[in-house]
Amino acid sequence: MNELLPLRAVAPDVCVAPQLTPEAMAVAASQGFRSVVNNRPDFEHGPGQPTNASIEAAARAAGLQYRFLPVNGGYQSPEEIAAFARLLEELPRPILAFCRSGARSARLFMAAQAS
Repeated sequence: MNELLPLRAVAPDVCVAPQLTPEAMAVAASQGFRSVVNNRPDFEHGPGQPTNASIEAAARAAGLQYRFLPVNGGYQSPEEIAAFARLLEELPRPILAFCRSGARSARLFMAAQAS
C-alpha cells in the first residue's frame, strides 16, 4: 500500500491527522506508527463517520496499540489533557493521534506538554 496519510508532526515521534478510516490503520502501521489515539467522539457530525469500534478493530489487526480518548472540539478539560499526557507516556512511539481536522489532537498534545 503506497497511500500516504495526511499527517502533521507535532514532535519527532508524534503526529496528528484528520479523521482516519479503518483502512488507514494498515497504512499507519506500514509507515512505522506503533500507536493510535482517537480523539473524536463517535457520530460527532452524523452517522457517516467511522466508529471507534471499527477503527479499533482495524488498528489491532494491523498490530497497533489503540486508545479512545474522545474530547469536545471546542474545549479540552484539565482531566482530558492529563489523560492524553498519560497516553503519551505509556504508549509505544511513534504515536498518531487524530480527530476531525487534527487541530484538537494538536491542542491536546501542546497542552499536555505544557502541564
